[in-house]
Amino acid sequence: MFGNDADFILSIHRTHAAELRAEAAVDRLARALPRRTTRAWLSRRNHPVRTGDARR
Repeated sequence: MFGNDADFILSIHRTHAAELRAEAAVDRLARALPRRTTRAWLSRRNHPVRTGDARR
């Protein structure tokens, strides 16, 4: 498959470089998309409940 060690090393380098480019693209996409808001049933906003709210 590989003629010599240099071809093998070059193949590993190219594979690693491709993985790094893919990870960078995923990070860019994650930063470009808006963050999802937390919504509960029927698309109502889900507000965090405080412990004192249950007694009122």
